[in-house]
Amino acid sequence: MSTILITGANRSLGYEAARRLIEAGHDVWIGARSVERGQEAAEALGARFVQLDVTDDASVAAAAETVGALDVLVNNAGIAGEFKPVAETTVDDVRPVFEVNVFAPLRVFQAFLPALERSANPVVVNVSSGMGSLARTTEPGTDENGFTNVHYSPSKAALNMLTSQLARSYPGIRINAADPGYTATDFNHHSGHQTVEEGTDVIVELAQIGPDGPTGELRDRHGVVPW
Repeated sequence: MSTILITGANRSLGYEAARRLIEAGHDVWIGARSVERGQEAAEALGARFVQLDVTDDASVAAAAETVGALDVLVNNAGIAGEFKPVAETTVDDVRPVFEVNVFAPLRVFQAFLPALERSANPVVVNVSSGMGSLARTTEPGTDENGFTNVHYSPSKAALNMLTSQLARSYPGIRINAADPGYTATDFNHHSGHQTVEEGTDVIVELAQIGPDGPTGELRDRHGVVPW
């Protein structure tokens, strides 16, 4: 059994991943900014709750103190931002997306690193997207090729590179990026063609890998996704 923290786990992919990992016998912490929604989710699932605003240093440090021992960190919290024409997208539109999707996973990783390094099988899963894959977004006919933006996709590409660099820097920790695929969630107004269970397949799989598992990869439910 592993002790697992999932950020932004009070709904959608985070909630379903927590449910499945609890069902598999793990001890799961629900991290959420909202105390009310986080506690409600934790009680419904039989998980533990920790208040966690991934954009706030003090909140993240307090969460690390509360959780204590940790084997698996799932950086799931993320935002899409407002999809609008590239010509109308400003730096002020881009900045908050990078704050949550790139800077926050690094902040949370660094805060929980001492706990992870004490684990016998430390694992990090950064929930990314095929929208951050240069290969997928430039390949005609893919889901990812159908959207053009200068905020969400660049943030996930940066998260992918962050994952790669952290994996190289900490070879004793299995650190991978997960691409859930185009999944029907609140995130996309339920327009995705995958179920939430299908979308969490790769998150659940990567959260349970052993010391001989992959590291430094972007993967979806079918296997490795090209950068």
